[in-house]
Amino acid sequence: MRAILHTANGVETRDDVEVRDPEVGEVLVRIAASGVCHSDVSVLEGVIEWPAPAVLGHEGAGIVEKIGAGVTAVKPGDHVVITTIAACGMCRYCQTGHPNRCRQTLGNRSTPFSIGGEPVWNFAGASTYAELTLVKEIQCVTIPEDVPLTSACLVPCGVTTGAGAVFNRANVLPGQSAAVIGLGGVGLSAVQALRLKGAGRIVGVDTVPGKFDLARQFGATDFVQAGNGVDVADEIRGLLPFSDITKVGPAGAGGVDWIFECTGVPAVLENAMEALDWGGTLIAVGQPSQTATATIRIANLLQCDRGILGTRAGGIRPHEDIRAIIELYRHGRFDLDALVSKVYASDRFDEVLTDMHQGRIARGVLAF
Repeated sequence: MRAILHTANGVETRDDVEVRDPEVGEVLVRIAASGVCHSDVSVLEGVIEWPAPAVLGHEGAGIVEKIGAGVTAVKPGDHVVITTIAACGMCRYCQTGHPNRCRQTLGNRSTPFSIGGEPVWNFAGASTYAELTLVKEIQCVTIPEDVPLTSACLVPCGVTTGAGAVFNRANVLPGQSAAVIGLGGVGLSAVQALRLKGAGRIVGVDTVPGKFDLARQFGATDFVQAGNGVDVADEIRGLLPFSDITKVGPAGAGGVDWIFECTGVPAVLENAMEALDWGGTLIAVGQPSQTATATIRIANLLQCDRGILGTRAGGIRPHEDIRAIIELYRHGRFDLDALVSKVYASDRFDEVLTDMHQGRIARGVLAF
């Protein structure tokens, strides 16, 4: 079968990859579509360390091909999206509604694939850049057949990471202000969630002004073009100043109530902290390298209750949050279709990467 691999020589698309049959509690899924997420690019660039060779991809949707013994949640023919959160279901985190914190969801490295009899690693427990992939039963979330798989594939990672940061990790109240930094698939999903939560002014920030039209369509009200020496925090404060007389008030007053930092760039996060109003909170959404650090002014946190929170996958509860977003989509309240900038054939992965790096797309989807 065809699959896209991370290898010692870079990325390779091969047609001689094999996958074993499902065992107890496992499901074989025929992938129809997979979103191209920056986390996969981070593997190729060495930002995320992962053994090679490995079948990449972790944002996929498809149809159940075969089930292993004991599987009862899905059956062959079901339409599913695949989550990377292979939670145990029994630990204190799973039992208190935080499966993204389950220890068993980290890594999940195994070798269900092979080439010429030699083992090939999976990635993020999902490996959706393949015609067939093998996952645990709990990773399959069933969806109605009327939902296009090319749109649904974005939900389990990019969409739930951005929207979940708003729905699950933050407590955005109606009328509050927010800024979303980085208007890719994750950031645009956060914008849509902020609109649904009733946020007042929503500032979209990106280096590519071509993304502003889509962000406006999703609910953003104001925009800042970053890059070229622009001080983003200063620009945000200019949009929401302390008063008509002064941009910055006592103890740094002025700015927004919430910031969702979706780029994963430490310097961007450091700057963003300067745009928080009293009582404001920054949610770190974007994934940097495991050793990345940031320097912030501690006084900013202590003065007037500012804060910073991290989030893993938007605090996702896969079977609840994915189905909720799918229902919002089916009722016309969350736009998944517009997030898909372009659908590429599975042998055009290099083209997707080029379009991503040049800022031409919000999200690219591979069709298998």
